[in-house]
Amino acid sequence: MSEKQLTFAQRHHQLTNINVWTADSQWLAFDVRPSGASFTGLTIERVQVTTGAVEVLYQARDGAHVGVVTVSPDLPPRYVCIHGPEHPDAHWHYDFHHRRGVIVQQGIAENLDACDITAPYTPGALRGGSHVHVFSPDGSRLSFTYNDHVMHERDPREDLRNVGVAVPLHPVSPPKQHPREYAGSHYCVLVSQTQRDPRPGSDEIDRAYEECWIGDRGYQKADGSWQRWAIAFIGDTRNAQGEKVPEVFVVDLPDALADYARAGTAPLEGTPEQLPAPPAGVRQRRITHTHGLALQPRHWLRASPDGSAIAFLLADEQGVIQLWTVAPDGGAPRQITRLHSSIQSAFSWQPAGDAVAFVCDNSVMRCEVATGHCTRLTPRSALPPCGDAVVWSPDGEQIAYMREIDGWRQLFCVSARA
Repeated sequence: MSEKQLTFAQRHHQLTNINVWTADSQWLAFDVRPSGASFTGLTIERVQVTTGAVEVLYQARDGAHVGVVTVSPDLPPRYVCIHGPEHPDAHWHYDFHHRRGVIVQQGIAENLDACDITAPYTPGALRGGSHVHVFSPDGSRLSFTYNDHVMHERDPREDLRNVGVAVPLHPVSPPKQHPREYAGSHYCVLVSQTQRDPRPGSDEIDRAYEECWIGDRGYQKADGSWQRWAIAFIGDTRNAQGEKVPEVFVVDLPDALADYARAGTAPLEGTPEQLPAPPAGVRQRRITHTHGLALQPRHWLRASPDGSAIAFLLADEQGVIQLWTVAPDGGAPRQITRLHSSIQSAFSWQPAGDAVAFVCDNSVMRCEVATGHCTRLTPRSALPPCGDAVVWSPDGEQIAYMREIDGWRQLFCVSARA
């Protein structure tokens, strides 16, 4: 078992749950937040997995903080991360609805999403906070989750988390009538629909989150045709008793970039009383009807590279958290693992699509999807590896993860060969 410690500095090192490797499988991008709950890191950095050399990719200034970095799937790498507000004050400081995405190249950060909080709002701009930005498998667009300043000011209970996408249609530059407004390089829209107080027993949701792109090139529908662009996410429904039940949802997205600018039944940019709305023709579909996806460990949906399966965590009848998959078109979920102890982490797919990596029984495990057979890749430790991220390298040879060593979260990798 050849696990390798990559970082040693007495500070925390934090991997995002996916897309942390450069395309050549040589570097891991990370941030330096003191903890997941304290967004006070000043830099995003990367470490070379062979030599352990560490480089600073970007440093925030003027009171801003950065974190949650992911990497594009192409070379030279583009890095995208959350950026907090500069010159924060009592009225505008880092919060779910006060942050943005930036794309970093050569130490320069360019805003991904524009912000317009002055009515009438600007199509293609957002109104607050985007976060956990993830490039599509071809690197052309990004997904993110989102919270809304306008709705938060109106009533925090109406600031519902949603999923959005950023597409390279054209840059967006609002009139900038407020000092906190800014331009962005991408055209951004929400693709999920939420509402307060979902009806019990319905497919309505009040939260959309932990999304993923489906397939390297989309997925094949039941009629044999291909859906090129689609996203899966977790949506919080209510059962007949009014209890929260997280389920898998899918949205099919337009092929043509211009179609993202076509409004549906409500304005793309939102109104003073409404959140931004999805483009025309974008409708979310509920894919699962379970007793509720696992809330712990926190995990993100992840689709197989061929797009045929969306993986998620769900407790079995004994209460053990297992790995399951479901097709993007729906149908009965398939239980992949039959473990005696619960999966303890988020997970990622092998690039070839044959296996998934996660933490279980205090070890990094490789799970063969066809059989559910799991192989221990790291020795069982007293403390499990951190559950936030277990990420396969693009070449399929290594898996990156984190361990706490002497009170500091450090980065590790291990050979993915069983």
